[in-house]
Amino acid sequence: MKPIIKNIGIVDVAFGKDVIIVEPVNLYGCTIGDNVFIGPFVEIQKNASIGKNTRIQSHTFICELVAIGESCFIGHGVVFINDTFRDGSPAGADQNLWKHTNVGNRVSIGSNATILPVSICDDVVIGAGAVVTKNIDIAGKYAGNPAILLR
Repeated sequence: MKPIIKNIGIVDVAFGKDVIIVEPVNLYGCTIGDNVFIGPFVEIQKNASIGKNTRIQSHTFICELVAIGESCFIGHGVVFINDTFRDGSPAGADQNLWKHTNVGNRVSIGSNATILPVSICDDVVIGAGAVVTKNIDIAGKYAGNPAILLR
């Protein structure tokens, strides 16, 4: 029996100027600002947006409903989540249960961090491996699981 193979690649993306992409990637239905770098093995889903001058390193997953500001750095293997399993199981196709994530400007997120549906203000550094479970409203450096303000 043959498997069903779906190749996404780059489909229906609004690109700004001077974008650099290192394939393979899956980008579909998203918006990418000017001067953005996207490393290999990155997936950016529909209804996500990436602000200008942002760098996204390899193996990062940016799901639907994520907005990343300008001049950000997203490290290797960062995962954004839009489904909190509110009812104890995956929301599946019920997008009414999905939530938004907003990342401000000049935010750096370290490798292997996990970002739940939150808002992150401008000028924040999130350490490698951190798990952001609550809104971040104060600029500073955060680390841990759950992530807390260090300084």
